[in-house]
Amino acid sequence: MPNSDLPTSEATIRRATDADAVELADLFWTVREESVPGIPMIVHPRESVLPFVREVLLREFEVHVAQVGPRLVGFMALVPPDVLGHLYVARDHTGRGLGSRLLALARERFPSGLQLYTFQDNHGALRFYERHGFVPVAWSEDDNEEGAPDVRLEWRPR
Repeated sequence: MPNSDLPTSEATIRRATDADAVELADLFWTVREESVPGIPMIVHPRESVLPFVREVLLREFEVHVAQVGPRLVGFMALVPPDVLGHLYVARDHTGRGLGSRLLALARERFPSGLQLYTFQDNHGALRFYERHGFVPVAWSEDDNEEGAPDVRLEWRPR
């Protein structure tokens, strides 16, 4: 059951720990599920998400989580020197500035610039990133595991 009693502005952003793995895997799955068709659903079975989070995401990425009360409501995953690999916010916390706060942290971590991929059909994400100064630089038709067209965007400081 979502806990929307606390405002998203009260979210704490912190580095993820191994103790976050189960809740982080649930959040990852849920946000993807909520976002179909703009973000295609994960092509792997549900039970593969937790091992991915534990063995890949928390080991190979710099993961930051957004927490409201006891609940994780968003996360981002970075890869040096400039990749924003994931940025997800739970539906009941979108449109309240949390994605912008996570993105500001990403820029702080990688001040020379960022690049990311998003699906071409994820119009909300495209608008969000373009509003924050990202520009599309490359398009592909289906070279990801979802087989869905995506776009690479970049942000470089002025």
